[in-house]
Amino acid sequence: MLNKAVKKRLASNLTCYGVISPTTDPTVCEYLGWMGLDFYIIDSEHGAITLTEATHMIRAMESTGITPLARVRSLDEKLILQYLDAGVMGIMMPGTETAEDCAQLVKAIKYYPAGNRGLGPVRAADYMAGKLSQQEYITTAKAETLVLPMVESVKAVEQLESMCAVEGVDGFIIGPRDLALSMGFTDGPNHPEVKALIDQAIQIMVKHGKIPGTVAANADQARDLSAKGVRLLLNSVQGLLATGVAAFTKERVS
Repeated sequence: MLNKAVKKRLASNLTCYGVISPTTDPTVCEYLGWMGLDFYIIDSEHGAITLTEATHMIRAMESTGITPLARVRSLDEKLILQYLDAGVMGIMMPGTETAEDCAQLVKAIKYYPAGNRGLGPVRAADYMAGKLSQQEYITTAKAETLVLPMVESVKAVEQLESMCAVEGVDGFIIGPRDLALSMGFTDGPNHPEVKALIDQAIQIMVKHGKIPGTVAANADQARDLSAKGVRLLLNSVQGLLATGVAAFTKERVS
């Protein structure tokens, strides 16, 4: 429980900037931490990342102050447990479409009585050898870990009011590309209909006091989304590199 920076910023209604990445190199985590990003989401849905690799990445993040989060591939309580035990401060869950999905995610992330998370002498608890007592650790974990279901389909938006009502859910991450696919757009989310549905989802989250999160492709988009109430803004490592390379080589002569 070393890095609570994102939760503190969110509690102050400040926008957090971060990345999601399928890469496995802890050095990349260090770079982005020292560069001042607020969070790094380990993408274990699309990335071939082992738990051992994830643990090394989390250690690198803790050393630089960037908050470690993870997208886990499925609503598997034991798999979620292992990522939490390794030290991630929140779980972003793909494929959630109902209040029941959200309730199951809360149970997987939270300790009793809010959930079913198992307790052990793991690194998230300082191996039960740190300064916190077991009770203090459980209280801290309950307060600091983020529960972030994803909204990636038309059905999820339709069910969002009831999903927001689930106790223990902190916010939602909108996946624009998958949402666009569910609407029949195979060329990406840059359609008025998709943008309108994203805005509708953000408004529902804000109305219910939940944290909205989604992808921002550039600074202008990030500013506009933040003005609408989005507090978790994601880019990708490859996206940031592509933007930087394009700017750096802008004057190159072919």
